[in-house]
Amino acid sequence: MSSNKTVPTDTSVSAYLANISNEVRRKDCEALAELMGEATGQPPVMWGTAIVGFGSYHYRYDSGREGDMCVVGFAARKNEIAIYGLNTAPELESLKQQLGKHKAGVGCVYIKSLAEINTEVLATWIKSAFQQKQTSS
Repeated sequence: MSSNKTVPTDTSVSAYLANISNEVRRKDCEALAELMGEATGQPPVMWGTAIVGFGSYHYRYDSGREGDMCVVGFAARKNEIAIYGLNTAPELESLKQQLGKHKAGVGCVYIKSLAEINTEVLATWIKSAFQQKQTSS
């Protein structure tokens, strides 16, 4: 079985954020890192080369594969910001409806910018998902 590529690293979160070339996306990601830190009470940690994560949990699949992953996190992509770990929030559907302009995938929520969403709803969603994952792990 291969080892996981997405593991916590000693890479500087500040350096990762500073290297985001799109100024608006960089400022959004800096604000998002602060928002997620406040919502979770956890410091940001780089997971792999591109995910800023908060907290960690251990998982084990029925297949026997296991590992550790951040509870919630985000990554700056070329055209959007991917936010991970929100699908564990008990009030998921209600929060999705209140968030604002976004796309939802199986494991992430994609936003173009913080200006297009309700950041108070996002903070509530992050906190709820984080707490839910902490109690179920």
